[in-house]
Amino acid sequence: MPRPATMRNIHAWLLLLPAMAFIVAFTHVPAVNTFIHSFMLDGKGGAPATFVGLEHYMYLFEDEVFRKALVNNLLFASGTIPLSIGLAMLMAFMVNAGLAGQSVLRLCYFVPTVLPMIAVANIWLFFFTPEYGLLEQVRGALGFSGVNWLGNESTALPCVIAVAVWKDAGFFMIFYLAALQQISPSLGEAAMLEGASRLYFYRRVVIPLLMPTTLFVLVNATINAFRMVDHLFVLTQGGPNNASSLLLYYIYEVSFKYWDTGYGAALTMVLLAFLGLASIGQFGFFERKVHYR
Repeated sequence: MPRPATMRNIHAWLLLLPAMAFIVAFTHVPAVNTFIHSFMLDGKGGAPATFVGLEHYMYLFEDEVFRKALVNNLLFASGTIPLSIGLAMLMAFMVNAGLAGQSVLRLCYFVPTVLPMIAVANIWLFFFTPEYGLLEQVRGALGFSGVNWLGNESTALPCVIAVAVWKDAGFFMIFYLAALQQISPSLGEAAMLEGASRLYFYRRVVIPLLMPTTLFVLVNATINAFRMVDHLFVLTQGGPNNASSLLLYYIYEVSFKYWDTGYGAALTMVLLAFLGLASIGQFGFFERKVHYR
């Protein structure tokens, strides 16, 4: 007769089995197949794929579009991650301050999150359209000359960054708001009795207590920054001259537009490796600064 502890372990693994099966079938197996396929060259006309070793990975150093997409993605991440996290924290502070109409404020902040990404891109396309867009209407009324925001190499990527920040900040705000509501009000009362200013209280007490949430949000923001592709289909399609092309969009083009799935698999593995290293670095650096309660 098995011991009760053994039976509990068996029951626990049986309960985990369906979820583990789905994870293995739809995450790990495709990842392994992609890794294997990155060493293969697709056969033409139904011919079998041939093994080419590291040829795809060596070509990465010669691919100018890949280098451009990588630099764009790093710039995109450098813009969206701090802006969306900082804006989300600020919005959470505002809706948690007990202001009049805070329910409406929460709704306004959260609405962009529930909108479909294609709808968001079309909304912002109305802002950026040359001559007829809202930005151009305002600039024209002020006497400024027109700007093709999405057709200019110097402004296309900043426009995509603005759309991503507007979309993500409200989502991250929910996590910060939940974390703020878990902080005991007695900490604020003690800070007031000690004569601490509100700014000092937020800087030395509240923000350090929000570090677990910040770590979680940071990892998610990094993943979002390297998997953003929906907006590009509507806004820029990676143009002009690949000025707004990001890694995942380039992977899509290589794999499904040019049908070079072997090279697309190699690009996918590079993206996965980069995300893995970034996550490990974030946990390694910020884990020491996190104060768990």
